Amino acid sequence: MSSFDFLQITARNEANRADRLFRAAVSAFCSLPRPSRREIAQLEDLALPLFDQVSVESKRYVAAALSECAYPPAALVRKLAEESVDIAAPLLIRSNALTDIDLLALISRQGLGHARAIGRRPNLNPVIARLVGVLESKVVSLLNREAEPLPTGQVDAVSKGVTGDAAYGAQGQAAENARRYLRAVMRPATTATSLTTPAGAALYARLREAALKGHATSFQAILADALGTDFATVHEAGDDPSYAWLLDALRLLEISDEKAFLVTAAIYPSLFGTLQAIQLFLLRYAAISREEAQKRIRNWRSRDRLDVAPHDHRAAG
Repeated sequence: MSSFDFLQITARNEANRADRLFRAAVSAFCSLPRPSRREIAQLEDLALPLFDQVSVESKRYVAAALSECAYPPAALVRKLAEESVDIAAPLLIRSNALTDIDLLALISRQGLGHARAIGRRPNLNPVIARLVGVLESKVVSLLNREAEPLPTGQVDAVSKGVTGDAAYGAQGQAAENARRYLRAVMRPATTATSLTTPAGAALYARLREAALKGHATSFQAILADALGTDFATVHEAGDDPSYAWLLDALRLLEISDEKAFLVTAAIYPSLFGTLQAIQLFLLRYAAISREEAQKRIRNWRSRDRLDVAPHDHRAAG
């Protein structure tokens, strides 16, 4: 198909219309060498309302096609990536529309099947690659320890209820136990409210970008501005080899646990090589109140920092 005329596509009245429209629209889009923002929006406006009406085969076809697309429609890619791994795998492995945050969220929600596919991505963020390895080794350990033979009927019933891990059908209950464990680890451990205002979202996006690119100076400058303090103060606090200072700053800014972990792991990638390290982070972050964080950040401004009694969680870093 050489043109991208969605109006003409939608005017057709054929059998299996939803599947045909879904496939035709994506095929037409993928033929464009460099689609405009308007064309991307057109595709999503057409394809997303059809999503729940189309067959698994059509979703699999579209996922494979979009995985090779240089300028993919991000919203549609994220929707497909949430599907079972037999559909989502090409996108999880290749699509440039999935950001590091998208990948972490998918691992958290979908489990080992998605994590393994994400682990095959070229040039994967080392933090995410390390996390995938830790999760896989932990699940294998849990499966080996907990798996027990189940009656055939029970195996079938359990397998049908566990999405993304069909390969573990014979060990369905153990796989589900492992999945619950991993979700508990990655789920926010507190009810702290993330910054949901436009200004707050923009601030987090800037912090995340600087952290993931390894721009420590830019990260500290953005953080100093957000905290209402000077760069030298934040830079001095950042000399702490632990990440305790950063926990205080992120808690004061009311960054949610999951987002705080991503930023901290990007700044201190060498400290998160095990599942236990991730658990420790979540426990430490959950233990900090905003008032405590505010008090310790005020202490950063003190010239005589040696007179400030160290806090237990800082000393533990």
